[in-house]
Amino acid sequence: MRHMDFAPLYRSTVGFDRLVNMLDHIAGDENGFPPYNIERVSDNEYRISMAVAGFSQDELNVEVKEQTLAVKGQKSPDDKDRAYLHRGIATRSFERRFQLADHVEVTDADLTDGLLNIGLVRNVPERMKPRSIEIGGSKSSPRQIEATTNLG
Repeated sequence: MRHMDFAPLYRSTVGFDRLVNMLDHIAGDENGFPPYNIERVSDNEYRISMAVAGFSQDELNVEVKEQTLAVKGQKSPDDKDRAYLHRGIATRSFERRFQLADHVEVTDADLTDGLLNIGLVRNVPERMKPRSIEIGGSKSSPRQIEATTNLG
């Protein structure tokens, strides 16, 4: 088990508390259950696939709060009458959290063939997208408004 000390980052940075806390949380996450993939589908689309064999749709919960996606699995109590000779399919409860970047939203979730697939999309606001600024060739002098007076 490796423990990383992020105290030097706190001493030399301002305003990066969320990033340092996220790195600290990730470094301490030793539990690999359930296994998952994070896939880039296109430039602004992603998919998280989690292997949740043995869990039904009713036993899974996908929740987004602020910038955190939480996936929880709560297995129903198993029949006590079963006598397993070997039990290799994990049925323990789990909670897996993912930190989402700014402007990343969860679009859908479905359970197919023991895989929970969660779709994500990055919706960058127009004001933050790159844009071209036209460079003007010459500046015209400011227009003056002529005032006319009728004295008469």
